[in-house]
Amino acid sequence: MDELYTKHYSVLYEECLNFFKQANLESETKYFADMTFGGGGHTFGIVKEISNAKVFSVDQDPDAIKNGNDLIAKYDLEKSVHLLKMNFSSFPQWVKLNRPELGFDGILIDLGVSSHHFDKFERGFSFREDAELDMRMDYEDGSLETAADILNNYTEEDIANIIFKYGEERFSRRIAKAIVEFRRDKQLRRTKQLEDIVFHCYPKNLRHKKIHPATKTFQALRIFVNQELEVLEKTLNELFELLNTNGVLSVISFHSLEDRIVKHKFKEIFQTDKNTAKILTKKPIYPTEREIRENARSRSAKLRVIQKVDQSTQGGVRGTKKKKAESIL
Repeated sequence: MDELYTKHYSVLYEECLNFFKQANLESETKYFADMTFGGGGHTFGIVKEISNAKVFSVDQDPDAIKNGNDLIAKYDLEKSVHLLKMNFSSFPQWVKLNRPELGFDGILIDLGVSSHHFDKFERGFSFREDAELDMRMDYEDGSLETAADILNNYTEEDIANIIFKYGEERFSRRIAKAIVEFRRDKQLRRTKQLEDIVFHCYPKNLRHKKIHPATKTFQALRIFVNQELEVLEKTLNELFELLNTNGVLSVISFHSLEDRIVKHKFKEIFQTDKNTAKILTKKPIYPTEREIRENARSRSAKLRVIQKVDQSTQGGVRGTKKKKAESIL
């Protein structure tokens, strides 16, 4: 595997694959979509473990696209995996314009930030090393604001609201005030500068707990820069509509803000028409103790799954479904 993603770990891998394997046993060719390709673990797992599977995968990160295309060529998977550079919010429209005949037996969204982003310090997602405060998933898009742009140009109130809303940080106003005071003398551009500001905004007795004081602020900025929650809320309904009968939409979230959106959206889809949707996870599925031992970053993961069902069977597992095009990718 390319050095860009040597530490990649596919969270809740077996659980996701099990739902996909059961989604539609009657279809000859099975179509899937991976909305967050990352290191490709879930995508390649689908192709490996489900016969006649074809996967459309998307990612907005240029590193993920380069790495993915290299692996697809290396393992001769050009006919099974089609990798697209885009935010997953654009995928429903792409399907409508380019492959309107397709329906999907399974769609996966893994909302976790790849280990690559935290380990590649120059991307600015982590405060473990000093780097520019960027945090854009698509760093090639010059129209997007960086974390530094926000911290140096937004009002104190706006910064406080961002940190509170997206990081659930109780010291958000104190942190925002300190940021504005810092930038009066010079621009706030580096991860270590921000870490130091947040650290000293915390009371002394709370600075050395298990979770670093800067964690929630960095999370909030990353989510805001990439509009992660807005994209998720906007797109879930559209992805559900792309499913074939018996197809499943699976979402892996990593914090309460994401999970709350997924939970409420699934409930909304179900209540809109109970004859076309079935929530398969009344409670979220968590990683096993073994997985957490192997990958500590899995510990906060939650999996929720909703299925599109046949109206005539009112939630039955196997309804009829329209024939899909069998063209290769």
